[in-house]
Amino acid sequence: MEPMKRTERPGREDPAAGGPGHAPGAPAENGQATRASAVPSAGAASAGERLAAAARGGGVDGDAQALGHGSGGPGDGGSGREEALGRTGYSGGDGRDRQDRQDREDREDREDRRDGDDGDDGDGAAGAEHRPAATAEAGRARPPRPATLASFAYTEADEEKRRGVRRMKATATGLLLLVALIFTLATWARNSGIEGWPGYVAAAAEAGMVGALADWFAVTALFRHPLGIPIPHTAIIPNKKDQLGASLGNFVGENFLSEDVVRARLRGLSLGGRLGAWLAEPAHADRVTAELSTALRGALAVLRDSDVQAVVGEAITRRAETAEIAPGIGKTLDKIVADGAHHRAVDLICARAHNWLVTHGDSVIDAIQGGAPGWTPRFVDRKVGERVYKELIRFVTEMRDAPNHPARAAIDRFLADFASDLQADTDTRTRVERMKSDMLSRPEVQDIIASAWSSVRTMIISAAEDERSELRLRARASLMSLGARLATDGRLQRKLEGWIENTAVYVVTTYREEITSLISDTVASWDAEHTSRKIEAHIGRDLQFIRINGTVVGALAGLLIYTVVHALGG
Repeated sequence: MEPMKRTERPGREDPAAGGPGHAPGAPAENGQATRASAVPSAGAASAGERLAAAARGGGVDGDAQALGHGSGGPGDGGSGREEALGRTGYSGGDGRDRQDRQDREDREDREDRRDGDDGDDGDGAAGAEHRPAATAEAGRARPPRPATLASFAYTEADEEKRRGVRRMKATATGLLLLVALIFTLATWARNSGIEGWPGYVAAAAEAGMVGALADWFAVTALFRHPLGIPIPHTAIIPNKKDQLGASLGNFVGENFLSEDVVRARLRGLSLGGRLGAWLAEPAHADRVTAELSTALRGALAVLRDSDVQAVVGEAITRRAETAEIAPGIGKTLDKIVADGAHHRAVDLICARAHNWLVTHGDSVIDAIQGGAPGWTPRFVDRKVGERVYKELIRFVTEMRDAPNHPARAAIDRFLADFASDLQADTDTRTRVERMKSDMLSRPEVQDIIASAWSSVRTMIISAAEDERSELRLRARASLMSLGARLATDGRLQRKLEGWIENTAVYVVTTYREEITSLISDTVASWDAEHTSRKIEAHIGRDLQFIRINGTVVGALAGLLIYTVVHALGG
């Protein structure tokens, strides 16, 4: 047996236009006949093909006929389906899921036919008679319906409410039967020759029956076709569910998500003062600090070091390359020289130079001797080297010990001239910028820049985890200070509330359609049958009181009319 092929149901096709399940030129008297023409004979198709043909037909009756051809004839549609499902592997959990999908498609097709009935707008039987001859508009494929929300499924609580509705229906129907009985007895009494009260009672009972029947029709028409007759503008909730959802969404958008409503509501909340009083409490500040620390650690944990290092390195390098550093260095150096802050550095250099000369005296003398001409005697070279070494020791010692040494003044003049050149001399500035670019392009410098993120990240995480860290203590103190200011500073309150209002208004005005579409899309995703049953379970009890009130009010109105007419007539 070849496996059954399942295809997506594209929607209702136009039978008159030669859609699936209808041969061109063959008129269809009704939807079942059209679907039956698509079902292969028992000898020419397998059960899987018959089921696929029934699925394309899309109707419960057509489904039963297609499957019935393979198992006992058209009259046994239910058993035919079970046999076809069993023979094509539709068993167990998978079989149930597929049959659920098939049943859902059947329901959608029934809704399609009901939509076609309502579209006639009062054509009545004529519209029903010509439903199989679909127009080109009806032949267009319907978009796929959203899946039913599990949260809107029919529950046991709904079933309990539905039982209460049934009890109220019985009460309202019993009242209808009671007034019908009273009308019968009063009419019998009047026909028997009793004068007076039977006429009044019969008129009241007759009007009560009319009121009860009218209200029964009105209540029933909300959820289904009364007596199963597809009267136009009945079964309103199942057929107009999507339109009701769209209207509800538009109503919410126009009346709740407008700028004036949002601003008025937020102003009435006094968010600034309330937030300030809340933050001023130490326990609340601790909680906010802990939550912020957790969020900070989480954010740092999800960031990849390599990505952040690349971004940080690129940002620092780009900033350093675009910014000219020579003038800034020149101004800084000029300020240092003017304040004499460089003297400590000169003292350190002189002291270190003196110590080095004392420690490496032989090396200095050997270096001086190595530079002497070859024709001079060695003892002369030795004497010259020792003399030069002693003069170096004397010079460095005097420079170290004498703050007003001429060499120190020469250093001051050099640094001042260099600072001026860094700010004003084009050649000097160009050379500094070239040196900066060379340094930035070195791998060692790039590694240092990239590794800065790792150090900062470790420092931030450690501070965020430590409750007594300076970061958390300062954050806590800042929150409490902000809360205290918000609680007492009216100007700050208004400023914060203005930010909140502007943000909320921007969100609701910019994303109003997205917000309202949540309502319309959610309603559209509900199954029509479940929606109708659920709504009836929740409001049906009150609607039955309408029937009861209609019976009572109708009876009173009938009695009043009969009384007035009887009084005027005689």
